[in-house]
Amino acid sequence: MERRLAAILAADVVGYSKLVQADETATLTRLKSIWTDVFEVTVGEHRGRIFKMMGDGALAEFASVVDAVECGVAIQTALRERNSDASGAPLEFRIGINLGDIVVDGDDVLGDGVNVAARLEAAAPPSGLLASDLVHSQVRGKIGVTFIDAGEINLKNIDGPLRVWRWEGEPVHQTSPTESGGGQDRLTIAVLPFDNMSADPEQEFLADGLSEDIITGLSKVRWFLVIARNSTFTYKGKAVDVKRIAQELGVRYVLEGSVRKAGNRIRVTAQLIDATTGRHVWADRYDRELADIFDLQDEITRTIVARVEPEVAAAERDRAISRASAPATENLDAWESYQRGLWHMWNYDLESYPKAHELLARATELDPDFATAHGYRSYAYYQGVIMGWAEDPAKDLALGMEAARRAQQIDDQDPVGYFAIGRIHMMQGDHDASITALEESIRLNPSYSQAYHGLGMALTLSGRLDEARAALKQSDILSPRDPILWASFVVHALADILAGDTESALLMARRALQLPRSHGYWPHAVQAAALVQAGRVGDAKRALATAIEELPSLSATFLKSNLPTKQPDGLDTYLDALRAAGLPE
Repeated sequence: MERRLAAILAADVVGYSKLVQADETATLTRLKSIWTDVFEVTVGEHRGRIFKMMGDGALAEFASVVDAVECGVAIQTALRERNSDASGAPLEFRIGINLGDIVVDGDDVLGDGVNVAARLEAAAPPSGLLASDLVHSQVRGKIGVTFIDAGEINLKNIDGPLRVWRWEGEPVHQTSPTESGGGQDRLTIAVLPFDNMSADPEQEFLADGLSEDIITGLSKVRWFLVIARNSTFTYKGKAVDVKRIAQELGVRYVLEGSVRKAGNRIRVTAQLIDATTGRHVWADRYDRELADIFDLQDEITRTIVARVEPEVAAAERDRAISRASAPATENLDAWESYQRGLWHMWNYDLESYPKAHELLARATELDPDFATAHGYRSYAYYQGVIMGWAEDPAKDLALGMEAARRAQQIDDQDPVGYFAIGRIHMMQGDHDASITALEESIRLNPSYSQAYHGLGMALTLSGRLDEARAALKQSDILSPRDPILWASFVVHALADILAGDTESALLMARRALQLPRSHGYWPHAVQAAALVQAGRVGDAKRALATAIEELPSLSATFLKSNLPTKQPDGLDTYLDALRAAGLPE
C-alpha cells in the first residue's frame, strides 16, 4: 500500500436525520444538487479528489493544504448563498481539515490523517471549519479568512489533546496587514525581482541587486513587514499575477519594476500596487547615470514609504529612512561580486560553495568597508561547517568569526553582522551569546527571516524547544517560498524529535525532503530519527543509508561536534534514535 502526506477534508450535513424526518424528498433533492453543483465542482476547482461519499457526508484529499482550506471556505460560502435564497430550513455543513500521513488502498484512503479529519468535522461549527494546528501553521497569512485559536480539545478515539483552529463562516476578505506576518500590526509588502530589459544577460545581477537593496532598505523601517528576498525571487522570470502572489505571500502591497542599461545610462521603472484593490498606488520612471544607482535605490525606498504610510510623522520617517537607505557600498564592482556571491551561497550545494567564497572575498577586497559582504562571507564559512564540507571546521569557524567581527566594526547597525556572529557563536558552543546576537539582528531588521531561522536553531540546541519552534514558524511566515526553507523544516523536525513530538517531526522531515532544493545528509538524518520514534525502524534504516550516501563521514561523533548543545546530553534523544537505525559511533 502507498503512503503519502495529504490534506484531508471531511464534510457532513448538520442535523441530517431531523431534516430527512421533516421533509425527506425536499432534503434529498437539495442535497443531491449540492453534491453535484457545489461540492464536486469546488473540490475539482481546488485540485482535490473525492474518495468517499456517505449520503450525508464526504471525504476528499488534496496535495496542498492551502487548496484544501480554500476549498472548504468556498464550499461554505456557496452554501451560505444558497441558504439565503432557499425556502425552508437551511442545509448546513460542518467541515474538518487535517494534514497527516495516509494509506492509499486502491481508490480508498485510510489512516490517522483521515480519522483525525473526521473527528474534527464532528466538532466543527455549523457553516464553518475546524482545522488542526498543523493545517493552520501552513495557511496562516496565505488565505483570506481569519481562524480563531480554539485551544486544545479531546477527540473521540484519538490519543491526547489536539490544538485546533476555528473559522465560523464569516464573509471572505482579503488578508489585511494586521493579519499577515504573525499578526503584527505593520504594513506588509513584497518586492518582486526587477526585470532585466537589457540585451545583456550579465545585467541580471544589476536588476537583482537593485531589488535586494530596496528590500533591505524597507526591512529596516520598523513599521514595515517585508517578505524576504529568497521568497520573492522564486517568482523571477515568471508571469506576474499580483493578486495571486499577494495572497500566497500574505501581503497587501507588491512592488514590481524593470531595469534597462545602455552604456553608462540606466533606466528603472517601478510601480507599487495595492493588491487588495489592484489599484496602482504609484508608478514612476527614472533615467540616471549608472554611478547614481545607490541614490536611486534610496529615492525609490523613500517614495514607497511616503506613499503607503503618509500618517507617519515626517520627522520620524526621515530619521528611519536615513538609517535604512544608506548604501552598503558605493563600489559597483564590489556590489556586483557580492550579488553573484549571494546567488552561489543560497544555492547551498557543494559545487557553488567555493564560488560563493571567492566572490564574497573579492567584494571585501574591492571595498574593505563593505560590512554586509563581510557578514555573509562569515556565513559562508558557517555553511561549510554545518554541511560537512569544511576540511578544517575549527579553522573555518575562526575565520568566520573574524569576518563577522569585521562586519560589526564597520557598521554596528547592520543586522547581517549580528546574524553572522550569532551563527558562529552557536557552532562554537556559546549559545547564550548566539541568541543575544540573533535577537539583536531581529531588532535591527524585524523582517529578517534568516535571523529567525538561526535563532530557532540556537534555541533548539539550548533546549528551549517551544521558543525554537515559534521562531522557526516566524521564519516560514516571512519567507514562505525560500529556496532554503527545507533547512528551517529540518531544524523544526530536530526540535520536534527532542521534544518527543513524533507526528510533527515526521511531517517536517517529509516537507523538507519534498522541496526541490533540499540538500545534503541532514533531511534524511532527521527523517530517520523520527521514523525510529514512530516504531518504523526498517524505514529509518533506509533513510539513514541515504544520509550516509550524502555524507560518508556521518557518525555520532560528527553530529555531536557539528550540533553542539548547551547541555551535555542535549542531543541524546536524536543520537539514540539514529543509533537504533544503524548510525556508527
